[in-house]
Amino acid sequence: MDRRTFLALPALLPAAACSRFIEYDGPEVTRVVVWKEDRLMSLFHGDEVLESYEIELGFAPVGHKEQYGDGRTPEGEYFIDRRNPNSQWYLSIGISYPNEEDRARAREAGVNPGGDIFIHGTPREYRREEDWTVGCIAVKNREMRHIYAAVQIGTPITIHP
Repeated sequence: MDRRTFLALPALLPAAACSRFIEYDGPEVTRVVVWKEDRLMSLFHGDEVLESYEIELGFAPVGHKEQYGDGRTPEGEYFIDRRNPNSQWYLSIGISYPNEEDRARAREAGVNPGGDIFIHGTPREYRREEDWTVGCIAVKNREMRHIYAAVQIGTPITIHP
């Protein structure tokens, strides 16, 4: 190892210690529940709340998501359907919106229902002063590390108004 490499090692250690990926060895998360009005999301094991988080929502959060670009966060019963370790929003897990009912409603209205709804981190300091996503649910990055590790594909998610 040359002198430059040796001198650079201390600068790399904090980044390694702050890995986005952590291990989760707690109880299985059997459901995620979101209360939009309260800006709160909880992870459950059966009837027991394991963790709760303050959240930020779509820029027009009131009401169910109806079409692409409306800024609303969906409401209803969905499930976690994908994981994105390379998300532009730190880490993310996908929500199965639109479901068949959402697609049928959009077809009837002649609109695109949109999609790509995720629970994700944030590219800026978490403020909880304003909703800003395009319909997703945002949490602090350190919280997203825990959520990403604990919540598996197939986990049901209920999103209340």
